Amino acid sequence: MTLTTLRLTRLDGTEYPHDLLQDRVILVVNVASRCGFTPQYTGLEALHREFGPRGLTILGFPCNQFGAQEPGDAQEIARFCSLDYPVSFPIMAKCEVNGPQAHPLYRWLKAEQPGLLGSEAIKWNFTKFLINRQGQVVARYAPQTRPQALAADIQALL
Repeated sequence: MTLTTLRLTRLDGTEYPHDLLQDRVILVVNVASRCGFTPQYTGLEALHREFGPRGLTILGFPCNQFGAQEPGDAQEIARFCSLDYPVSFPIMAKCEVNGPQAHPLYRWLKAEQPGLLGSEAIKWNFTKFLINRQGQVVARYAPQTRPQALAADIQALL
């Protein structure tokens, strides 16, 4: 399994074209609008603006599995990501990241980069996975890791 074999769906329900991920460094983040880590949207947008033109793609995946902190539907999430924390990187369809209904992308990410003590479970919103240009998952970051702390790792892959 690779990132380019998985079906990805945008927040608006349209398919996200795999060719937009070819030869890109990708940062995948499960996001939520009512989380203590929600201000990280600002840092993620800063990474997108700084490194996007050089080959970084950030994909935000809204998830409501942690404290029901992303209860809205696609329209509410889109409004939030345009008004409250305006972002220009792609926001994907709301999904689950743990359990039997976990998105196949997250099943793959967790198998490739387990967390602490080998645990595959995502512990909270804003867990981050970094994928190199060859499609390998090279790092997993805890929710409390601020986006700007990833800048050096991203730059090294670009």
